[in-house]
Amino acid sequence: MLKLLAGRIQHLTGEIDNLNKRIAAGVEAHFPGLLDTHGVGPDSAATLLISAGDNPDRLSSEASFAALCGTSPVEASSGKTQRGRLNRGGDRQANAALYRIVLSRLRWDDRTRDYLRRRLAEGKTRREIIRYLKRYVAREIYRLIAPIRTAVCHADPDGTAS
Repeated sequence: MLKLLAGRIQHLTGEIDNLNKRIAAGVEAHFPGLLDTHGVGPDSAATLLISAGDNPDRLSSEASFAALCGTSPVEASSGKTQRGRLNRGGDRQANAALYRIVLSRLRWDDRTRDYLRRRLAEGKTRREIIRYLKRYVAREIYRLIAPIRTAVCHADPDGTAS
């Protein structure tokens, strides 16, 4: 019985690896450099690209992409306290992909950890800082996909831009 389970696990792991390679190849073919961004893997890139969609006119700015991902700031200030709260709108899967990217950066990127320490010293909470970082990552991803999306979506059938 255990031998059958082990064989099944190996087979499924092979399928997962194959699909990850195919996703990575597709992302790299259409959006070169996206997977080179720190913390962005094939799953997160594909999720964010699916959220962005095919229509370049839909996303007129990085702010519209951030709103689509649910990372646009929502003020929740009262008196002397200046706070931003969680935006519950937008594509929750895209928001979760941004969250995974931020967690990866917090673990492996020195600049992100320095930013975390600096903002904690300013009195911000860890949740607020992660929210700010998600917004920053959304801005960075938009800059990578926006110019290429416009060129890809406005191309003639023979592959030349119109």
